[in-house]
Amino acid sequence: MTTMRSEALYIVEEPDLSGIVTEDDEPVDNMFSEKQRRLLTESLLSSWNPGRSFIAASDVGIFYAINQPPVVPDMFLSMDVKLPEDLWEKKHRSYFLWEYRKAPEMVVEIVSNTEGGENSRKIQKYAQIGVWYYVIFDPQRYIQNDVLRIYESFAGQFIPRIDRTLQRLGLGLMLWEGTFEGRHDRWLRWCDSDKNMILTGFERAVLTEKRAEKAEVRAEKAEVRAEKAQVRAEKAEEMAAAERRRAEKLAQRLKELGIEPEE
Repeated sequence: MTTMRSEALYIVEEPDLSGIVTEDDEPVDNMFSEKQRRLLTESLLSSWNPGRSFIAASDVGIFYAINQPPVVPDMFLSMDVKLPEDLWEKKHRSYFLWEYRKAPEMVVEIVSNTEGGENSRKIQKYAQIGVWYYVIFDPQRYIQNDVLRIYESFAGQFIPRIDRTLQRLGLGLMLWEGTFEGRHDRWLRWCDSDKNMILTGFERAVLTEKRAEKAEVRAEKAEVRAEKAQVRAEKAEEMAAAERRRAEKLAQRLKELGIEPEE
């Protein structure tokens, strides 16, 4: 289901970006969080086809007001927008609300410690700028009892969801025990409206290869069955030919003896 939002809130005059720092070049995070962010973005970009354009990105600043520092979610999803051709231009280096004229529909925060403000200042800021869904994934339970919490915006306030569906996006979330890039762990994964997990590009390639191998095995078995059927048909033809020859010999012998065969 698509819900339209007014663009009027985000229409402003072209701002002066000369003093805005779009990246500080000092990312510091743990290995699990880095992999988890890529898993979320890569699977959408490789395998999700909602029939609409979208941007899925990680560690990109969302600038919501001039002279205010951005919020930088671990991952965000913004629908019905496209990346500009020139990503090096300063106004395209981050997600400026006045450029895209809308807030992202969903953000994900992966908790690494107790100091990130995921359940305090960040949740307030995301509600303020108009995010629909806010997801806190806390695999070590640093700030909450639940590993996964999903909030949905109603009248500008985030309300916890009792399930893991993102109905307005046609998506869902799930916890998956499995191996990603050689690391076996519990990961946060996307699923579609039918609860089918959305695969990464690598997983999809492996699945396609396995299906091709199974199809090849089925084709080989079918060929073997066809060859066996042909052998059986040839043997049946040989037996029928032999039977005809015996019948002909018998008829010839009876004729020589002057015995008429019975009708």
